[in-house]
Amino acid sequence: MHLGGMLDLGVPFDVLRDQLARLELAHEFELIAEPDHKFGIHGTKATIRLAEGVEKPHRHLSTINNLIDRAGYSASVARMAKDIFLTLGRAEAKVHRTDIESIHFHEVGATDSIADIVGAAIGLEWLNPDHVTCGTVELGGGMVRCEHGLLPVPAPATAEILVDVPTSRGRVDSEATTPTGAAILKTVVDEFSDRQSFNTTSIAYGIGQKDFRVPNALRMTLAEGTSHFETEVNLLIECNIDDMPAESFQPLQAALLTGGAKDVFFAPIIMKKTRPATKISVLAAPSEADALIETLFLSSTTIGVRTSEVTKQMLPRRAQTIPTSVGDVTVKVVTLPNGEERWKIEHDDIERLATTVGKSYFELRTLLEAEVARGLA
Repeated sequence: MHLGGMLDLGVPFDVLRDQLARLELAHEFELIAEPDHKFGIHGTKATIRLAEGVEKPHRHLSTINNLIDRAGYSASVARMAKDIFLTLGRAEAKVHRTDIESIHFHEVGATDSIADIVGAAIGLEWLNPDHVTCGTVELGGGMVRCEHGLLPVPAPATAEILVDVPTSRGRVDSEATTPTGAAILKTVVDEFSDRQSFNTTSIAYGIGQKDFRVPNALRMTLAEGTSHFETEVNLLIECNIDDMPAESFQPLQAALLTGGAKDVFFAPIIMKKTRPATKISVLAAPSEADALIETLFLSSTTIGVRTSEVTKQMLPRRAQTIPTSVGDVTVKVVTLPNGEERWKIEHDDIERLATTVGKSYFELRTLLEAEVARGLA
């Protein structure tokens, strides 16, 4: 379905077919693309048709990587395809409690799955998106038959791959997301969120092989951002504390930052019965939330926390190393909406160099800012 969607979105069939033909096992399959529809929704159905007599061999990760390398793809296609297989390999290794080099892929090591994954990398390189987003991933329901027998949906590898990814279940009584599809999403998607704002420029559909009670079609959208800002979805974890010594907040903040928090800040508040208290706010990626909540329970006196999803809008930024007379410093450069740039030297670099050269912090900062200004001019 993802191949069909990319073809429907504009990837030339000849490009995808000819690039896949570079694989040594290209004689084992044929790429077919044809118009199709589900529930009146029209799109493109892509099929990897195996040659007669081709079986599903078990291939190790190193074997698949060598196949990709020998095909002579561009660096970006080779890297993306191998990264997708690495995502699969790590999940399989965890499910089977073994190391990744001992994993031999079953269905995913088959010819059609290799064509699917390499094709995904080829299509994405051609589309060349700046940012890839995806909404909640539907997993399906019921049972699925695989190499290890009849298993409940999602298959173990799919469930493992999509840890920390928003998913839903039960819209169809069948497997809606395979391990291959899950690995492609986990590897190439920059942001999983249903809260997305953009100006759509093109819509396409990859039509599936199965028939469900809902349209079995994968929708792909090309779009332009609605602002000059970068966005990032985080969780805000908060709690109110009125019974903890003031000295305890510093080690708590240190533990939260060490544990992966993006920011930790305190604010004085007045609680019920006019009790003075401190509100602790922790900004974190969703994947770090559980560990940080545990830190709050273990390292503070709180007995409950609140969580909410927040969207952070940021100016585009880059880090640049600038040589100076006393050593290299890292400079954070941001681009304003009007195109102008603003910069700031990293505090830790100023502090470190001030100690090294025996100058005061403010004296050295003034010197460094003058040199950095010339270096960025």
